[in-house]
Amino acid sequence: MCSVARRTDSPPHAQLHSAPRVSYYFSRGVGEYHFGERHPMKPHRLTLTNHLVVGYGLHKRMDVFEPRMATKEELEMFHDEDYVDFLARVTPDNVRHFSTVLTRFNIGDDCPIFADMYSYCRQYAGASLMAARKLVAGTTDIAISWTGGLHHAKKSEASGFCYVNDIVLAILELLRTHPRVLYIDIDIHHGDGVQEAFYNTNRVLTVSFHKYSPDFFPGTGHIDEVGHALGKNFSLNVPLQDGIDNESYLALFKSIMEPTINTYRPSAIVLQCGADSLGCDRLGCFNLSIAAHGECVRFIKSFNLPLIVLGGGGYTIKNVSRCWTYETAVLLGLEQDLPNALPHTAYDDFFAPDWKLHPDLASGRNRLENLNSRKQLERIRVAALERVRYMAGAPGVQMAEVPPSLASWIADEDEKEEKEAKEEGNEREEDPHRATNDYFGSERDREGLVGGGDGYSAGTSAATSAATTPASAFPPRTGGGPHRSRLSVSSGVAPSTPSLVGGTAGKKRRKVVAGSAAGTKEEGAMNPPPNPSRPGLSTPAAPGKVAKPRMDAGGADDEE
Repeated sequence: MCSVARRTDSPPHAQLHSAPRVSYYFSRGVGEYHFGERHPMKPHRLTLTNHLVVGYGLHKRMDVFEPRMATKEELEMFHDEDYVDFLARVTPDNVRHFSTVLTRFNIGDDCPIFADMYSYCRQYAGASLMAARKLVAGTTDIAISWTGGLHHAKKSEASGFCYVNDIVLAILELLRTHPRVLYIDIDIHHGDGVQEAFYNTNRVLTVSFHKYSPDFFPGTGHIDEVGHALGKNFSLNVPLQDGIDNESYLALFKSIMEPTINTYRPSAIVLQCGADSLGCDRLGCFNLSIAAHGECVRFIKSFNLPLIVLGGGGYTIKNVSRCWTYETAVLLGLEQDLPNALPHTAYDDFFAPDWKLHPDLASGRNRLENLNSRKQLERIRVAALERVRYMAGAPGVQMAEVPPSLASWIADEDEKEEKEAKEEGNEREEDPHRATNDYFGSERDREGLVGGGDGYSAGTSAATSAATTPASAFPPRTGGGPHRSRLSVSSGVAPSTPSLVGGTAGKKRRKVVAGSAAGTKEEGAMNPPPNPSRPGLSTPAAPGKVAKPRMDAGGADDEE
């Protein structure tokens, strides 16, 4: 592996400890939930991981916490109130009473209703929130929560096995004190939910390394998805093809992340470690080993910045638990001391016949053809670094006193801005000295009429005038008007997207204004224009890719 020069200047909030303080968050019972007999998502992988962590004795080298469940109010810091109400009330027994909203909230094959689903969501969200708060309080340097990392959930809908986006909630918590947060995603699927939430801000830089194809879930993550408004150039996508190997992946990852971190200068990092990018994953198609996946974690750790490490995808659960156990050791600096022979646990049968920490995941019949040519990877690297070059340096953020509630503070700011805008509008109406043509072409135009005296011929329609306006005058949009929100954007995804497990119920079939949230009274309400004094808090919808075909789940379920 190539060595990369470390920076010598310490960025803000850099650790001053000789050894980082590591904390570990695990909710008792979180591995006992069940999505369904044939569903690929198995929370039991969390139980396997925890048993291996304890079996190796790693828990003795870090602070272990059992987090409380997230509250409804905490979930609503990002998610729409009607959506959270739905999650709290729906059960397998009463789901028939919610038939009119299942499509709207994207409930189906990918995201089914299962027993105690709301408790599951509250548990994994609570763990990520606690990790973020420990980091904000300065009582830990590295916070690990393998229960989190569910990066597909949107503001008002479930997606890709994810119901609540714990990553967005954790980042919002970090933004209370950290001016800039870097989000890195090494799941094989694009981190669309996190990118979408922060698409219009420069306070969060999202970087995703993933398989990209229009018919591979979620169908987004093209290299041209770069952010919008203040967030332009602060979404970085690295689209890859099937079969990428350890050497190619690590070389690309390091060559992009080193200059990205040095340019953006984040004060905290959130790393999503989806293990479906490993070889032999049921839903994956890469050739990565556990050691290579862990090397990405070690490399990011080496920057000595406050770090939250989360789980994510991963559907061959014996390999997921091996990977996250190894990466726990990496974060503790103990990977060299970890025996390859797995410790005895109550779940030994899952790891037969070799009982090793590092099985061979990409040789013989397990190895997929590498469709990533060197020339293609070099083009991706150059394009990504060009995007980094166009970042406007590290955005400056004037940090004020931390409000007790970010959501209520933003609501107050919104109300203040609306009041000022209304007063300004009244002032304009009452100003007798303002010339008619300052704002309107004629009195007919002032009254909302078209034609005559204003340069248009009689009978010209408003649609005609709009058609003559350059496309560049309008912000990028997906579908209709985006939901008016200061914290996030909502879906913005086309009405039909690839499904992770097949079937039609997992597709989005709703007929709504794209980006409108559940319970929104003004569906066509537009986002307010970006406020230069508050970067990172104005977030219109991100442009999404239309991607209709489904992805075949593939692979045998050797864990059921």
